[in-house]
Amino acid sequence: MARISGVDIPKQKRGVISLTYIYGVGRSRAKDILVTADVDENKKVNEWNDDEIGRIRDAVATFKIEGELRSETQLNIKRLMDIGSFRGIRHRVGLPLRGQRTKNNSRTRKGKRKTVANKKKVTK
Repeated sequence: MARISGVDIPKQKRGVISLTYIYGVGRSRAKDILVTADVDENKKVNEWNDDEIGRIRDAVATFKIEGELRSETQLNIKRLMDIGSFRGIRHRVGLPLRGQRTKNNSRTRKGKRKTVANKKKVTK
């Protein structure tokens, strides 16, 4: 199993697919990395030799990925919350940010349902 930028890449998959296991690397960036490293994109990871893995590591190092990208994303969210923008407030409250309706859906953001009981009727 190849290890690139702290992520174990599955060796039985094609190179393009296996590079997407790295946070911040999608299909198009994986293709760019393999072209830069001069490795065939249809070649499986277990067929890579040490020289190719080294070139791929160097190509991956040019991008902002994994921990650095995660921390930048969190800092951006924190900045929005600090300045009190609409999106920041929605982040703080845990509601959807991009104009979705919240009456029926948005369970992913809101979490498990919190049932509110009705007022009890007074009996005479």
